Amino acid sequence: MTQDFYQILGVPRNASDKDISSAYRKLARQYHPDVTGGDRDAEAHFKEVNAAHDVLGDPDKRAAYNRWGDQWEHAEQLEEMQRQRGGTGGFGGFGFGGGQPFGGQHGNQGNIHFDFGEQFGDPSDLGDLGDLFGNLFGGRSGGPSAVPRQPARGRDIEHDITVSLREAFHGTTRTLRRGAAGSRLEVTIPPGVGDGQRIKFTGKGEDAHGGQDGDLFIAVHVDDDPVFERRGDDLHVPVDVSVTTAALGGEVAVRSLGGSGRLALRIPAGTQNGRVFRLAGQGMPRFKRDGSGDILAEVRLRMPDPLTPEQTELYRQLRDLEAGPE
Repeated sequence: MTQDFYQILGVPRNASDKDISSAYRKLARQYHPDVTGGDRDAEAHFKEVNAAHDVLGDPDKRAAYNRWGDQWEHAEQLEEMQRQRGGTGGFGGFGFGGGQPFGGQHGNQGNIHFDFGEQFGDPSDLGDLGDLFGNLFGGRSGGPSAVPRQPARGRDIEHDITVSLREAFHGTTRTLRRGAAGSRLEVTIPPGVGDGQRIKFTGKGEDAHGGQDGDLFIAVHVDDDPVFERRGDDLHVPVDVSVTTAALGGEVAVRSLGGSGRLALRIPAGTQNGRVFRLAGQGMPRFKRDGSGDILAEVRLRMPDPLTPEQTELYRQLRDLEAGPE
């Protein structure tokens, strides 16, 4: 039986949008492939959580799901059938679970309950139930009184792509080949996309030839970078600092993914190896949100190699000063 989206996110049916968003973020972090190390069960949970949030996080989809359960994607067809079969009271005398919406308190998630009761005096009055069921769910209908069949919805399509961290920072495009005919589709990957993120392109799936086209889902993998380590929306980067600059203070260049690729950082006198400086707003763009993360620049002290004779002599003098008088 199809699992209830509310159960997947662990929220009640009357949960607020904020509660749904909060539950989604918590579960997405818990089951994210980066956290679980590629565990198959966790990956399946991660996909379920994303699918649940895709519906419950959208007001229109959530309203359709609350009414029609796992048939929510056919809401328009079902509502049209309802109008043609007798208005909001039911389909020609067929009641839906005593007025309960799909997925209501009685646990009829995704299961249509037809209440025949005493509405029919003669079994022949039922007509061709196959016509009704066929038209409701896209089956064939041959009866003269059947409502014309609604075109079937196109299938959803999944694609995996790999991008570099720099492409994830700036955003990029990919051209996909689709179908036996080899048609091409260019898709845009927005800045800030994360590893394992799934992007939906509505109506870009299978062509339904008159019906509702399916959707395209892009699963993004972001390659590791040889310089930057991504931590959420922050970028961690080492910065080489000479011993003299660390001791006396000065300015050093920090690598970045934006602009000229270099940022100036003022190092105070007496800076220790391993100290981390935060450059606010210079990290990854926040995916489909305003603002950016930070760059975390970690000092890595660098000795001259090799030492010149003059440097060697100066370091001897420094050692003697640190040792003090004998």
